[in-house]
Amino acid sequence: MKSLAVFCGSSPGNRPAYTELAVRTGELIAQRGLTLVYGGGRVGLMGSLAEAALAGGGRVVGVIPQMLIDREVGHAGLSQLHVVRTMSERKLLMGDLADAFLALPGGIGTMDELFEAWTWTQLGLHRKPCALLNQDGYYDPLLAFLDRYFPDRRRRHARHPRERREEMLAA
Repeated sequence: MKSLAVFCGSSPGNRPAYTELAVRTGELIAQRGLTLVYGGGRVGLMGSLAEAALAGGGRVVGVIPQMLIDREVGHAGLSQLHVVRTMSERKLLMGDLADAFLALPGGIGTMDELFEAWTWTQLGLHRKPCALLNQDGYYDPLLAFLDRYFPDRRRRHARHPRERREEMLAA
């Protein structure tokens, strides 16, 4: 694996542990020599993730729609920033640039990106691993939903969620 797409919130969330998770994940990505591919924002968990990876000497590639650049939330200090027309184009380009997908805590946008990556796997469009970092049980309700409606884990077409970011980055 050479690059990792990370999906996470454009806000810091309601727990300091989420920002700490984003920072430590960015640090580990840089330490392992991976390229971080992310949503291109300078705010929230996305901004903390990118800043930590950059501070660690990592390569950070952002993919952001023009409408978010217009709202001045784009990160101007990245290794590379792709500006696209739509959110759909953003997901496609992130998928092309990444070798794997990781979700940190986030909102509906994070869920959208995560489920799209899982769907691509299910459809056979790629065989890239998808994983969650389940900080403080953040994803427990989602995992309970998946267990209830898809009790055969193989049908999820995604790796079992990782509790520790070190496990995910070593996978």
